[in-house]
Amino acid sequence: MADAAEPEITFERRGAAGIVTLARPKALNALTLPMVEAMHRQLRAWADDPTVTRVAVRGSGGRAFCAGGDIRRIHALGQAGRLTEVMAFWQAEYLLDAYVKTYPKPYVALIEGIVMGGGVGISLHGDVRVAAESTSFAMPETGIGFFPDVGATYALPRLPGRTGAYLALTGGRIGAGDALAVGLATHSVRAEDFEALLEALAQGGDIAATLSRFAAPAPETGPLVAERATIDTCFSADTVAAILERLDAAAEAGSDFAKQTAATLRTRSPTSLTIALAQMQRGPSLSFPEAMRAEYRLCGQVMRGPDFYEGVRAVIIDKDNRPAWRPATLDAVDGAAIEAAFADEGTETPRFDGSEGFWA
Repeated sequence: MADAAEPEITFERRGAAGIVTLARPKALNALTLPMVEAMHRQLRAWADDPTVTRVAVRGSGGRAFCAGGDIRRIHALGQAGRLTEVMAFWQAEYLLDAYVKTYPKPYVALIEGIVMGGGVGISLHGDVRVAAESTSFAMPETGIGFFPDVGATYALPRLPGRTGAYLALTGGRIGAGDALAVGLATHSVRAEDFEALLEALAQGGDIAATLSRFAAPAPETGPLVAERATIDTCFSADTVAAILERLDAAAEAGSDFAKQTAATLRTRSPTSLTIALAQMQRGPSLSFPEAMRAEYRLCGQVMRGPDFYEGVRAVIIDKDNRPAWRPATLDAVDGAAIEAAFADEGTETPRFDGSEGFWA
């Protein structure tokens, strides 16, 4: 009973800093709707408080900054036909992400452990992303029949080369070294120094100078750097099928990385892969609000289809890792419906320009 009374998210004023702590360590700090709403409300209050000159966001427990949204809850609501409640969560989360993107004060995310999905949304769009040595970044949505959201349509295509497309389609995890190399993280600090860094930030003063005092050597890079040439060659293809063809050719030429990547893609939802590639192709020409509106429309489509529910069942609930995707092949995916989501036709979607609260 004591655990049930503990808050899911806490807020602290420490000197010049407002500190947000995600406090669901057993659930890897996954976001619930009350957490999203509370955080949005508090950020707005601190934005209007002249004594708060910077905000810091962290996770508790050491294993994760934030592993995403509360997917089990969303799955249960959707299965029960409560789509209005499902979309209320996505809308509130996206509105929070948009506010982080436009936050008027320095916003510092301290990333230790896993950062995925919704955790990316409340960190990547801020000014400063401090990666600990244990940071593990991923947008794994294609593996559960969803798509890389929370602003990924805007952010991932703007990474160097085709690294964003690789991350979006494969859902592959990368460490702190690769995250720093492509700009997903901005600074490297040891996790054991996070508390001291927070204390220093709370003293006020120049943030860049404070971060420099705690800087740690960048961790070693991984496949995102080592396999950059293969990634750029293969993921520059115009279709998912063509990407697979290029990966297969590279595998035949001796690339184990290409072979493993192709095998991974063939386990993903064909619909999700098609959506993710469309995001990477359309994203560079979209503003952040336009990208968020497209994601919101895509979300409405996916929540009414079968793959998200089947993917969550197979990967998270039953854990048999044998999803039965519908459709099961790339050529059967309705590409026209996906493209329609990118046509901003003035439908009832929030603006996602940072001006709206979760009540919009």
